[in-house]
Amino acid sequence: MKVPRKLLPSKILRYVCAGALFAAFSAALLQSPLDKAVASPTAGNVAPKYKVDTTWPKRLPNNWLIGQVAGIAVDRDDNIWIVQRPRSLTSDEAGATGALPGTDTDAFGNPRPAGPLADCCYPAPSILKFDKKGNLLQAWGGPAAGFQDPAWQWPENNCIAPACEWPVNEHGIYVDHNDFVYMAGNNGGATDFDAQVLKFSADGTFLLQIGDHAVNTNGSNDTNSCQGGTTPCLGRPADMEVDPETNELYIADGYLNHRIVVVDADTGAYKRHWGAYGQNPVDDAAANAMGPNNNPAPGTDPELFAPPHYRTPVHAVRITNDGLVYVADRVNNRVQVFDKNAVGVPCTPTGPGTCGFVAEKFVERDTLGPGSVWDLDTSPDKRQSLLFIPDGTNQYIWTLLRPSLHILGRFGGNGRNAGQFHWVHNLALDSYGTIYTAEVDTGKRAQKFKPVGMRSDDGDDDDN
Repeated sequence: MKVPRKLLPSKILRYVCAGALFAAFSAALLQSPLDKAVASPTAGNVAPKYKVDTTWPKRLPNNWLIGQVAGIAVDRDDNIWIVQRPRSLTSDEAGATGALPGTDTDAFGNPRPAGPLADCCYPAPSILKFDKKGNLLQAWGGPAAGFQDPAWQWPENNCIAPACEWPVNEHGIYVDHNDFVYMAGNNGGATDFDAQVLKFSADGTFLLQIGDHAVNTNGSNDTNSCQGGTTPCLGRPADMEVDPETNELYIADGYLNHRIVVVDADTGAYKRHWGAYGQNPVDDAAANAMGPNNNPAPGTDPELFAPPHYRTPVHAVRITNDGLVYVADRVNNRVQVFDKNAVGVPCTPTGPGTCGFVAEKFVERDTLGPGSVWDLDTSPDKRQSLLFIPDGTNQYIWTLLRPSLHILGRFGGNGRNAGQFHWVHNLALDSYGTIYTAEVDTGKRAQKFKPVGMRSDDGDDDDN
């Protein structure tokens, strides 16, 4: 569900998209940016086009450099938040770091027997907030080791163990209707895996932890075995979103478990959960037995094969204004859609209309490897007419008509140039339809894409 935006100064916005997916329109005075951003789709059914803004974001202060960008979100004021992985920088990328006193390594363990390697750079804090111009507004958070070297100029650490366990591998970020910030972690391993979601105020003050690091009791069906019996245990969670109507937090849980789990956003108390097609309880053993890729059994038509369980990771969850929940089943190359008012109760699915299951859509169905459906977000018009999906294997952004899940088109492609992608991991849209993307692996960047043909009404009048 889109975070409600505050009303901005009233202007008239003109948006024309060739092919008539977006009809020409003019906005009334006092109309919300949500209404002005996207016109209603017409019979043309042509995907909107986007142009990369090569000026966004601007250079960071303090000689900082970002690593893998493992999540991106837009708040109700159209500020852009990213969560990035400082420890993913190579030793030479973090070449300005020096040895800690009494050691020959820097705070992250890079060898520094003779001091810094180069003039640049220092790792940036994990959580960064930008405006639409690309200016850095806030920076906070990160692994405890990053606060040991004052030269890095990290703000005060507000996540202190054991109450707040910063993840080993940051993953996913969301900013809710009250400006609370949520993030998770997906590190693997037998004894040091991430199994927690953290909640902060906008200034980085720690508020809540759901789950316990390296604890995964009862797998995908746990309800209250962590945080002293007050929250469910998680299994390498990937993503999250708050429903402002109920103040419930939906968690894509994720890289080890095979479910969506819903908790109270203030307390972390369990509400409900489900797996593929709305199954509850979730059959982890059967899901794990399917193996890592979307390959049907011998003799099965791959175009007709619909895996009965989620494969890991269950990578993203989004809630829409009409009460639907969209789940990114990444390696199975599909989106599943549920009725939020019907899904999550004990149920054995038998098809659409049962267990809250509504529909599913496969995208680039023959994709192997990490899969094709990595994240989800909607256009900002009232009907949320379009669904956008980043594909970090084929390196596209897919555009779908949300009501029918019909694929309209795609943009991007594999490469290092501006507007291309390497492991595009997440995306988020602001109230003007601008798309912001995040890349992991060696991509290590965020990009901004503006709709072509839109006269800027977002305070970004250079139209870059």
